[in-house]
This record gives sequence, C-alpha cells and structure tokens, in this order.
Amino acid sequence: MDRLPLIAGNWKMYKTGPEAVETAMDLAQLCSDIHDVEVMIAPTFLSLPLVAASLEGTHVKIGAQNLYFEKEGAFTGEVSADMIKAAGAQYVIIGHSERRLYFGETDASVCKKIKSAIKSGLKPVLCIGETESQRADEKTFSILDKQVSNGLKGFGFDELAQLVLAYEPVWAIGTGKTASVDQVSQVHQYLRSSLEKLFSKDFSNQTRLLYGGSVNPENAKDLMGIKDVDGALVGGASLDANKFINIIKYNK
Repeated sequence: MDRLPLIAGNWKMYKTGPEAVETAMDLAQLCSDIHDVEVMIAPTFLSLPLVAASLEGTHVKIGAQNLYFEKEGAFTGEVSADMIKAAGAQYVIIGHSERRLYFGETDASVCKKIKSAIKSGLKPVLCIGETESQRADEKTFSILDKQVSNGLKGFGFDELAQLVLAYEPVWAIGTGKTASVDQVSQVHQYLRSSLEKLFSKDFSNQTRLLYGGSVNPENAKDLMGIKDVDGALVGGASLDANKFINIIKYNK
C-alpha cells in the first residue's frame, strides 16, 4: 500500500511568534513545488495560530506539540484539542519522550490524549521509544510493545485511521546520535508486525511509521530509504527552513 511520506518538524520551545511566522513562510515558499511528501511543522501554542494564518493556502500543515485530554474546565495552563483545532492545526504530537521525562506523561495519559485528539478531528502523532539503558538491557521491543498497546488501548480500527506512529529512540534525541539503518529497519519492521497483531494487516499497511532522533540533511536519504520508514519527526534541523528543506527533499 502506498503511504504518503510525512516529514514533520517539532519546533519545541523555540522561536517567538514573529520568528516562527518568518521561518514558516520561508519554508512554505521552498515547499511550493513539493507534492509527493506531506510537510508539517509544530510551533509553540502561542505561535500556532499566527503560523497557521500565515500558511493558509500553502502545502505546509500545522501541528501542536501537546494537548490536555479534557474538553474544558479549571485546568490552569492547559490547552484542549478543540482549542488546538480552532487555532488551525491538523496534527498533534502526543507522548514525546520529553513530555514523558519532564512532565510525568504516562501511557495512560497518552491514551486519553489520543482519544481527545481523534474526537476533535486532529491527527495524532504517537511518539514511542526506548532509553539507552533499556536498549543495552535488550528491552527495546518490550518497551515499545507496552507503549503501543497501552497508548492505543480500547481503540478500534476505524478510530485510528489517521494515526501516525513515530519511533524516537530517547538516546538519539538531541544527542547527535542516530540509530543505524539496521537498527531502524529492525524496529520499524517489528512495529509494522505489532500493529498487524493488535489490529489488522490493513491497519498495519495504512499506518505511517516515522523515525525521529537527530535526523539531518546528511542522513535523511539513508533513513527514508528504509522499507518501513514513512517519514521523519525532526527536531533541531527543522528550525532552519533551508536546512529542513534538504530533509524534505531527501528523494530529489
């Protein structure tokens, strides 16, 4: 089954509103002739509506970096899926390792957030990945099994039609270390098989699997050439439009 590659940029806590708009507009111009790859950027909550307005009518999609699973209420500092959708986003990143590490995100809260995202019409990008010590202890697959099965617990095939799964080994995020082609291939093949066992072969075949972890213009072509890799979730290298476009155009 043909899966449209998705190259997504997670801008984390970088760029003021005007800076984000400037970079987004530069990127949109560079992407104007690209039709065989879907491009998404996830600015901060404050920048999201500004960036969304500036990109209207372009090929670049918008995502949020997080959400809260309640629809509304006395939850100071939180942002709901409906608010994110109304601000102009199509995607939302859920369960990033930095959220899990610094803010106590759990598989249970990830599951609630995915449910809220789907209900609001957002496409969830579920992040999973093992730490360096877990890989050294040969627990990679058991950790990924837990994160996928618990994060997607209680969902049906139809509900997850827009799901994107992003494998980001924690030891490769922002470290300059990148998983080898063999390591990525092995994990993505395993994830494809796991999705088939959990849901169905059709679901496994339609779900896009991204790789994330120190992706840059130099390694993008090799990573994207792996059979079960359908794109990338890019951190630091997505902050510069001229650098990011060289990842987006990995097959050119």
